[in-house]
Amino acid sequence: MSLIEHLQTIRDFRTQPTYPLWVVLLLVLMGTMSGCTGYRPLADFVSRHQTELLTELALPKHRLPSLSTLRRIMVRVDFESFTQAFNAWAQTAFAPAPGEQLATDGKGIKASVSDYDQPYQDFVSVVSAFSVTQGVVVGLEVMRNQQTSEIKTVEVLLEKLHLKGVCFSLDALHTQKNN
Repeated sequence: MSLIEHLQTIRDFRTQPTYPLWVVLLLVLMGTMSGCTGYRPLADFVSRHQTELLTELALPKHRLPSLSTLRRIMVRVDFESFTQAFNAWAQTAFAPAPGEQLATDGKGIKASVSDYDQPYQDFVSVVSAFSVTQGVVVGLEVMRNQQTSEIKTVEVLLEKLHLKGVCFSLDALHTQKNN
């Protein structure tokens, strides 16, 4: 299955969408893979490549989603379904070979922060396994910081990936004796 086919398996939470959910998620992935790390750079990426993307994706629309549409959708998207679809695609498209180096790390999703006025805020993080050799993420796992730790989330991710004979690099967080 292609990336688009995997993204089409994610249930759309909207009642009257202007764009199919897979289109928005594909744009986010493409923009992220191109180095866009925020909503404005992502919207700039979409705007810059709009003509080519509309043609290549054979979309009936005359323009792609705006900054506000991208943000609105990403704030509400089911990250677990998103990561499952991405992992299913990445594991077939970029399966790591024995001896390959993988780096793991977690990053918080800014738009997911709740309890702004509390000293310990709740937010969603995504832990990724990055193939140094291929230069791509080969797996993701979602984590809520008030429900689990990055250490446990990395363990879950590595278990799901079923990798053998690869070399992992982890940040200092994973050197704790008691997790």
